[in-house]
Amino acid sequence: MTPELRDSIVKLMNEHRIMTVATNRSDGWPQATVVGYVNDGLILYTFVSRTSQKYINIMHDKRVSITIASDFSEPLKITGLSLAAYAGVIQDRQEFDRACQLFLRRYPEYAPWGVPDPALAPMLRMIPAVISVLDYSKGFGHSELVKISSQDLGAARGGK
Repeated sequence: MTPELRDSIVKLMNEHRIMTVATNRSDGWPQATVVGYVNDGLILYTFVSRTSQKYINIMHDKRVSITIASDFSEPLKITGLSLAAYAGVIQDRQEFDRACQLFLRRYPEYAPWGVPDPALAPMLRMIPAVISVLDYSKGFGHSELVKISSQDLGAARGGK
């Protein structure tokens, strides 16, 4: 991936606070849910309830699809991301603490309540495998499909 494309992806992630996560239910039906998120470069984080259907789905199948975009009144200004990613619960305390700090910066309105108890609401890490970058300013329906390498993930860390 070019540095310019990586920067464009991280910029889009940084500009939003809400994404849609689609998971696979054990009965075969997909389930899409809107969640708040933060990103550290290309890696996405969100809290979920251990009793939620999306948590149960992810424990069954770690593959998720994600979309990040806004509503646009002019079609040729549409930009957004569609990702295929792998989700899992963060076990490393340093990574958990770093992601929590990112959350408190992006969502200062939640600071009075502090960080959720991971026993009740673990934090998920979503690592993209493929990202489709939508940019209709380059033509209606234009998208670039990018396979993400470990090098891309390391190079993009640090985005807030």
